[in-house]
Amino acid sequence: MIEIDGSYGEGGGQILRTAVALSAIIKEDIEINNIRHNRPKKGLKTQHLKSIEAVAMMCDADINGLFPGSTQIYFSPSEIRGVETHIQIGTAGSIPLLMQSIMPIAAYSPERTKLRITGGTDVAWSPSIDYLKELTLNALSKMGYKADIRLIERGYYPKGGGVAEIEIKPSTLKGFDFKTVKKEIHGVSHCSNLPEHVAKRQADSAQKVLEENGTDVHIDIETENYHSTGSGITLWSGLAGSVNTGKKGMPAEKVGSQAALILLDELKSRAAVDCHLADQLIPFMGLAGSGSFTTRELTPHCLTNIHVTEQLLDVHFVINKSNGLIKISVE
Repeated sequence: MIEIDGSYGEGGGQILRTAVALSAIIKEDIEINNIRHNRPKKGLKTQHLKSIEAVAMMCDADINGLFPGSTQIYFSPSEIRGVETHIQIGTAGSIPLLMQSIMPIAAYSPERTKLRITGGTDVAWSPSIDYLKELTLNALSKMGYKADIRLIERGYYPKGGGVAEIEIKPSTLKGFDFKTVKKEIHGVSHCSNLPEHVAKRQADSAQKVLEENGTDVHIDIETENYHSTGSGITLWSGLAGSVNTGKKGMPAEKVGSQAALILLDELKSRAAVDCHLADQLIPFMGLAGSGSFTTRELTPHCLTNIHVTEQLLDVHFVINKSNGLIKISVE
């Protein structure tokens, strides 16, 4: 059994998602203690329970300690299998974060996996569904990963009710050395149950900031009347992206301009991948056993994923700083 300290680094849900997925792949029991120790409300929340349950379903795992508020779980996996089912997270629990939980294990299934998930597609403290589709899957495809995401209905905080599907085929992961690629900026600005001008103002303000810096921009505008009310914007260029969600009292112009400024920081750094995609790539690079990328910032999430991946896999990550960038590679 491998013991994982859930308070390591940022001490959040990232440790759980990475640890249970890798545990299933290597077929080793794990015990995670001090779960979410560094959060104001310690222990498992509904979002984490659903993610662990999804992984357990795919490997017929036995679990002890799986209840709200639990600060310790024991996870014992069995054989990985493909599944096709509907998962309801409840309210606005993040659909992209649940997808992240099952994405590594699904690649090792002998059959395809297809999940329809209900929850939040565009919520704070999470990649958006567009980010996961346009950046994460794009990057992983270069490593041999085969998957597709389909958005059915957006869900915002607090009501949720969004729906998205992910289909993952058995994949053989290979190492890849990511390089900086300059591409046209794309994006989607969206709103639900709000005037159409909200999404347009988000897009216009983002476009103005980006074009003032001499870049070509194309942002789609999407307005619908879904179950929940909200807005957001996702921007991307190559493997650099940014996400911002609307908040009560925040002008639409600010939502758009903030997203644009974040993306500009990434593009000006000339890093191969943005600082949020970096942490998502770590478990897959560990599984492939090789690969590298540069990023502008080493986030707590990235350090946490490196720590957990090294604990569970026979790999070592090398971190070098040069010319204002951080290069991470696998030995």
